[in-house]
Amino acid sequence: MPVTQKLDAHHKALTLNLDASTFGSFAEIGAGQEVSHWFFVVGGASATVAKTICAYDKEVSDDLYGSGTRYVSKQRLEAMLETEWTQLLAELSKTRGTQTRFFSFVDTVSARNFAGTNDPHGWAGLRFQLQPGGPPNDVVLHINMRDPSNVLQQEAVGILGVNLMYAAFYELQTEESFLAGLAQDVVRERIEIDYVDLRGPAFDGWDRRTLLAHLVSGGFAEAVVFPSSGLAVPPTDALYKKAVVLAPGYFSHTDPEHAQVHMRLLGSAIQELQKEMGEAKAAPSGFFCLTAAPLGPNDPAPEIPDLLRRIEGLLAAGGDVILFRQTELYHMTDLVNRYTQAPVRFVAGLSLIIRAFENIYGKLEGRFLEALARLFAQNVRIYAYPMNAEELRESLKGTSATGWEWSDTNGIVSAMQLRRAPPLGHLFAYLLASNFLVSMEVPARTATFAK
Repeated sequence: MPVTQKLDAHHKALTLNLDASTFGSFAEIGAGQEVSHWFFVVGGASATVAKTICAYDKEVSDDLYGSGTRYVSKQRLEAMLETEWTQLLAELSKTRGTQTRFFSFVDTVSARNFAGTNDPHGWAGLRFQLQPGGPPNDVVLHINMRDPSNVLQQEAVGILGVNLMYAAFYELQTEESFLAGLAQDVVRERIEIDYVDLRGPAFDGWDRRTLLAHLVSGGFAEAVVFPSSGLAVPPTDALYKKAVVLAPGYFSHTDPEHAQVHMRLLGSAIQELQKEMGEAKAAPSGFFCLTAAPLGPNDPAPEIPDLLRRIEGLLAAGGDVILFRQTELYHMTDLVNRYTQAPVRFVAGLSLIIRAFENIYGKLEGRFLEALARLFAQNVRIYAYPMNAEELRESLKGTSATGWEWSDTNGIVSAMQLRRAPPLGHLFAYLLASNFLVSMEVPARTATFAK
C-alpha cells in the first residue's frame, strides 16, 4: 500500500509495482516510451506491465487503431484507449480478473521536432478499475509541453504519466488531491494541463467545470475553455486558425437583462470583424473572457464558486467563455496567438478601457508602453463599446482613473467623445487615429451595462 508522505516519480512507480493488484498495458506514441520506462527501471515491473507498445509509424498506427483521425488528437487517443483496453481484457480477464485491477495507459504526443518548428502538445489517457471486475473509469488530459528540448519533454511526459497512474489509484479523495498528485514535480514549469475529462463511477460527485476552473486558479493552465454547447475542448481546438473576438469583463450580473446586453456587445463585435475581413471569410469565433487573478494588487483572488456563477450565467445566455489565469489583455493575446495568426479583436466598454490606461503595469520594465506593444504586436485591435454616461461615471468611482472627461450624445458616450489630459491623452488620441482603438457606434439601448 502507498505510504502517506509525498513520493517522487521513482517511488510512485515502485509503489505501483509492489501493489500486486494493479496490472495493465502501455501504448505511447511520439515521445518515446517514457511512462512505461519508469516501471522497468525501478524494479518489479513484471507485477505491473502486461505489455508496452509504440505504434510510431503512421501505417502501423492506422492498422492498430483505425485511420481517418489526426495522430495527435482526442479521437486518436480514444481509439487507442478502447483498443488497448479491449485487448487487455480479452487476453487476461479469465485468468486474472478476479484478483486484478486492470489499467491501460495511452498517450499520443507531438514533442519538439528536430527543427523546433512544431507546437509541442499531446493527449494522455488512463482507463482503470478501482476493484477487480469493477467498471472502468477514464481520465483524459490535453497537455502543452514547455521544456526547450525533445529529451526534456519526453522526461516530463514520463513523470506526468506516473503521476496520473498513482493519483488514479491512490489520490481520488478530492479534486484538489487528485490535481495536486497529478501536477507534482512537472506541471506549471514543464507541462501545462488545459483540459481534463473524467468518466466513470470513481468520479461520481465531481463537477467537471469546477475541475477546469481549478486548472486555471491552481496555475496548471494559462486558460481553459467553457463552451455553451457541445463537449468541452482545449484552447487549441477552440482557437486554431480562427479569427477571434474576446470580450473581457467581470460579468458580476447574471440576470437575463444583463445577459442580453453582454450577448449584444459580443455579437456586434463579431459583426464588425466580419465586415473588416469580408463576407467570404469564415465567421469569427467570440468568447467572453474572465480571469482567475485578483483585479487589483490589494484584491483577493476570486473564489471558484463565484467564478463558476459568473461563467454559468454567460453559458446559459449562449456565450462561450475562456477563463484566463492572468488579467492583462496582452497575456490574453499571447495565449490566443499560440493557435492563430488570424485577426484578434477585443471588445470592451469604455470603463474597462479607461481602467486599462490607468494601470501602471509595474511588472513590466517598459510599463504601459511595453504592455501596449505586446498587446498590439500581432493583428490586434480593441473595439471600444459605448456606455451610458451616468453608468460610466458610476463605474469609475473608487478607482484610480482620474482626469478623464467626456461629452455625450443622448446620454451615450463613445470613445471619440472621451478626453484625457496630456501626456496620456496624446497616446489615447494616437490609438484612436491609428485604428488600434476602434470607436463603435451602436444604438443606445445596447450600450447599457457594457462594462
